[in-house]
Amino acid sequence: MRVGSLPPVADKELFDVPPTLFDVVDPFLWEGKMVNTMFGIDERYCLSDSDWDRIEPLLPNPKHKAVLGRPPMDSRKAMTAILYVLRTGCQWKALPRSLGAGSTVHLRFQQWVGAKVFKNMWKAGLLQMEEKKELDWTWQCMDGAMTKAPLGGEKTGKNPTDRAKSGVKRSLLTEGHDIPIALAVEGANCHDKRLVRSTLRSMTIQRPQATKSEPQNMCMDKGYDYADTRQLVRQWGYTAHIKARGEEAQEKQTLPSYRARRWVVERTHSWMNRYRRLLVRWEKKVANYLAMLQFACALITFRAVWVSG
Repeated sequence: MRVGSLPPVADKELFDVPPTLFDVVDPFLWEGKMVNTMFGIDERYCLSDSDWDRIEPLLPNPKHKAVLGRPPMDSRKAMTAILYVLRTGCQWKALPRSLGAGSTVHLRFQQWVGAKVFKNMWKAGLLQMEEKKELDWTWQCMDGAMTKAPLGGEKTGKNPTDRAKSGVKRSLLTEGHDIPIALAVEGANCHDKRLVRSTLRSMTIQRPQATKSEPQNMCMDKGYDYADTRQLVRQWGYTAHIKARGEEAQEKQTLPSYRARRWVVERTHSWMNRYRRLLVRWEKKVANYLAMLQFACALITFRAVWVSG
């Protein structure tokens, strides 16, 4: 049975997620359907007014054509159409006509990718969380996830876990409350440890300095259990918490209720996979793929801001 068909209470118990954050972050488990009168689509695939208020100041002014013609597409309509693609995973040409022509939406998407709109959205959400002192820098977690990339393109490679088919790996860093703060992309044949430096360099907002009174810890799984990785993490000011191979399995036997602290980053990867466009990489340009990932991270951050009040 699909998870979305289970009763809401069972879902929350199954995933052990706080009900408010679970309901807000995962739009696919909402009950009922409400049609948005503005765009004629399900309300779940529309931006809320609060989200739009955060996004609108970050958008560049649309370029006007030198010759007379149709006026530029409404920015909120274009952003809603991109959100629809991100959540449903549909092709650009399969967009509902109420959201405009797929070619027009894709052109606006390319313009916003060039202007780094989606990264700035993510950054704005994190800055708001930091202003409220809601980001937990004490415990940070890093992990990677691989997805298919059948069309190939930049930063793709042979997936060693999928019969050498083309794939992509994303490396994600979260703070202690599972909010994504850094992201890097490479081919699926790239080892996790080789993405540590690029992930740390891609920090979306400035990280506070670690001190003796306020140390910063980095939790990783056994895939990062290498001397050079531990040294790199220490150089960046972290205290490494990397389980050696076989150590975690032994602890699970002695402590049946043992659960690694890094589970928060694995949950964030799961949240990102709820956006169906990210399940398979269809973008040949890595900038477009990164923009979709950053859009998902921005939405997760916006909803965390909403939950925190």
